[in-house]
Amino acid sequence: MEDFSIYLQPTEFYDFDKKIVKNKALEITKDLETDKEKAIVLFYWVRNEIKYNMATYLPNSKSNFKASVTLRRKNGFCVSKSILLSSFARAVGIPARIHLVDLINHKVSQRVIDFMGHNVMYYHGYSEFYLNNRWIKLTPSFDEATAIKGGFLPMVEFDGENDAVFPPYDDNGNRFGEYVKDRGVHADLPLDEIDIVFEEKFEKYARYKRGLSINSMKGEEVFKYKK
Repeated sequence: MEDFSIYLQPTEFYDFDKKIVKNKALEITKDLETDKEKAIVLFYWVRNEIKYNMATYLPNSKSNFKASVTLRRKNGFCVSKSILLSSFARAVGIPARIHLVDLINHKVSQRVIDFMGHNVMYYHGYSEFYLNNRWIKLTPSFDEATAIKGGFLPMVEFDGENDAVFPPYDDNGNRFGEYVKDRGVHADLPLDEIDIVFEEKFEKYARYKRGLSINSMKGEEVFKYKK
């Protein structure tokens, strides 16, 4: 039998033992009774209220991955938003974890692909909630403004019962989300593992870690958040 207790505990990253996280989770789910209802409102709050910002996906900075930091900043990337969402869930008694995968988002701009050096987004992350005796996948990555600007449509919607991840095709039949490698489910974030792969796969991140300059993307450095 699976040990669900590990999916209900606070950790360095799932830091819902801090009042800012715990109190916000309780505020969002106030007066709701069922886990399904709570899961739905938590998903939409994180999706809509935390702006997507890929610039903070820096594995050499632990603070960028902490739920409390993401909540305070009101912006984050796929992994940090999913950690916040799973932290909220744990705070209200719903077992939650993160699932890591390699993703090709066929809707991203060529500018982003050129900056990354390829089209694979290594260690994309989404939440998993244990609801109604099964694990359900939840991708809260793109807020509405980001989704519209980037053409990441349809937006991911959650009904409290079915997986809510990027669809394989958009509304016009064009390729959208392609999950190319499963990196497993985790009760806590394997940040050292992510850092090793990022340094191997992203040449500009490796340069950044060595203190070297990198080319900018649209005039702004993507890797701008330091410890």
